[in-house]
Amino acid sequence: MKKILLLAMMSMGLIANSQVKMPAPSTTQTISQDFGMGKIELTYSRPNIKGRSLLKENSDLAPLNKLWRLGANAATRIKFTDNVTIGGKLLDTGSYVLYAIPGKEYWEIIVNKGLNNWGTDGYKEAEDVLRVKLKSEKMSGAVETFTMQFTAIQAETCELHIKWGNTAVQVPISTNVKSRLAAQIEKELNADKVNPAIYQTAANFYFEWDKDLNKALANAKKATAATPNGFWLFLLQAKIEKEMGDKVAAKASAEKCIALATTAKNDDYVKQANDLIKKL
Repeated sequence: MKKILLLAMMSMGLIANSQVKMPAPSTTQTISQDFGMGKIELTYSRPNIKGRSLLKENSDLAPLNKLWRLGANAATRIKFTDNVTIGGKLLDTGSYVLYAIPGKEYWEIIVNKGLNNWGTDGYKEAEDVLRVKLKSEKMSGAVETFTMQFTAIQAETCELHIKWGNTAVQVPISTNVKSRLAAQIEKELNADKVNPAIYQTAANFYFEWDKDLNKALANAKKATAATPNGFWLFLLQAKIEKEMGDKVAAKASAEKCIALATTAKNDDYVKQANDLIKKL
């Protein structure tokens, strides 16, 4: 009886131990980044160096000139909800896996369709959809945990930075926003019934993106006419007039902004308009 009880207790102990969740040696990170008119989602595992050799001939981790999963565990996945260009090569929307072949001076970044691959197992070169060769850089400080992040994010460009040990690689990503925005704005402006809100959008677009100051000013004036108490719109108009070199008009628009913003108790726009006047 005692022997049976002892065996039962040992069995319960084993079951209890099997339910203990240990921290993963290589943690998983998912990054969701808004970009252009879409989004990029990256999921990868992050191993630590732990004193092992790295990025060398036959090294323990990421040996040179050999296919690498860009992390640990399952193959690194990346998803685009809008068309992008990577290293000058067009890539359609969809989900992919990322690989790399590290070299002493250059890395080859590979976008592949093998979504069910475990690491490099199952990799087929025939499923590659894009390959780019990029120069690697040496960093002054060492990065212990393998890191990928999106940075230098602009309206139409960003960079995927890959960092591990003393090595960094920057993957340039771009998208086409300007022409599509222009087409959408023109369609709205030419509609049978125009929504007045489009005038502010158009003014901002032609001012900041297209650099067509005449169109920007024309739409800013339509915006202020449609919303005469819109102090933010008069500040936008003042900025455009200042850029066009019309100091008198810029000052008048800024003063209108100050008057309206003071009534609305918006000190931020009062300050911005005063700052603009000081620069005329």
